[in-house]
Amino acid sequence: MAGPSCKSAVSFSLFKRTLLVSPRSEAVAPRFVFSGGRLAERGALKGRRAARPALLQVAGSYRHPVFLCFSCQESMSESLRTCYGYLNQTSRSFAAVIQALDGELRHAVCIFYLVLRALDTVEDDMSIPLDKKVLMLHNFNSYLFQPDWRFSESQEKDRQVLEDFPTISLEFQNLGKDYQDVISDICHRMGVGMAEFLEKKVVSMQEWDKYCHYVAGLVGIGLSRLFSASQLEDPEVGRDTELANSMGLFLQKTNIIRDYLEDQKEGREFWPREAWSQFTARLCDFAQPQQLDSALCCLNLLVTDALRHVPDVLTYLSRLRNQSVFNFCAIPQVMAIATLSACYNNPLVFQGVVKIRKGQAVTLMMEATNMVAVCAIISQYNQEIVQKVSPTDPSREKTLKILALIHKQILSWEPLPPRTARLSPVYLSAALLLAALSWRYLSTATGQSANVNDVQGH
Repeated sequence: MAGPSCKSAVSFSLFKRTLLVSPRSEAVAPRFVFSGGRLAERGALKGRRAARPALLQVAGSYRHPVFLCFSCQESMSESLRTCYGYLNQTSRSFAAVIQALDGELRHAVCIFYLVLRALDTVEDDMSIPLDKKVLMLHNFNSYLFQPDWRFSESQEKDRQVLEDFPTISLEFQNLGKDYQDVISDICHRMGVGMAEFLEKKVVSMQEWDKYCHYVAGLVGIGLSRLFSASQLEDPEVGRDTELANSMGLFLQKTNIIRDYLEDQKEGREFWPREAWSQFTARLCDFAQPQQLDSALCCLNLLVTDALRHVPDVLTYLSRLRNQSVFNFCAIPQVMAIATLSACYNNPLVFQGVVKIRKGQAVTLMMEATNMVAVCAIISQYNQEIVQKVSPTDPSREKTLKILALIHKQILSWEPLPPRTARLSPVYLSAALLLAALSWRYLSTATGQSANVNDVQGH
């Protein structure tokens, strides 16, 4: 769901992902969405692992700014300030949106992020022997209750979260028990899932859902439970794991669909074999011009599969009552539907990087602050996809059916009474800040991708 990360997935995609073809096996390396999923933009990747999104990266000397107000910083312990420093260092996409959350929820989500970032760093580190890594992934949640545990052998860029894990575990212990229970549980389940997919390929569509659940759905479930534990959201938000899982899957699948060519160039395969094997013998062949018709058929099939999560996304967002939580969750989702619309039946997915326009991204971030606006945005892109559906596309009937279902749900939606009558200026300021930072990032990212055939989506 990932805070509104324009990309990948804060919020629910705030965490990350990865299916890889590794020299030691044709395995899939999990991607952890907290590192945002890859919705708006993705940074450079290293080795077999997918890079973490850099959606709100700020150009210039202040690369990792701290957005908390000075009074908030002064009231924090030294160890908590250190944690926020690590947050800003390791999550250029998620730092701002986490720090826009209300009250104690902000601290809980910060620690949740850092714990999963540490877990993800272990999974990423190819210098750790496989048997040792599997053991660490299975037991990682137990390290939260071992005050002196740290790991000093990592070679990864974000190794500081492992080397100074005692600081993170200390602040974990300072959280309320309800928060601790959520973080520990999700950490354990994600670690087990990562270990499962270390040497396992995603073949079936069912396995694709399972993989996306481990690396993104669990993040959505964990965040939802934290929202409810904070009492900023009703208990049903945390209890309905099916909806929360869909929030994560929608972002994750969008990332995987959009990044076909980039992943191919890096030697990774994320599209499920059950889908692409209907149209080609090798996934890499979709990049060949003579395979375009088959490539588009597979692309449209996967977009249709991702769209089936939109009704759950709408239901989930309609239940949110706190403005900061709503912004955190809604922005990535509208960015995702815009991205899917740009990708659908688009040959450029196999030739370059399909992006939504800079101004379009900023407009979405500024507007997606209430359900009326979100419904209007999703309806717009829903209709755009309808107009692109080819009469000869094999998935045509399924695509039109899910688009009609989304349209019907939007028309039947009735707003729930808000807890507050109007938006606080604090939230409006946060939205402006996010838009400004996103504009800076998107401008920087454009300059950094000079070697890529970037294509704007329409």
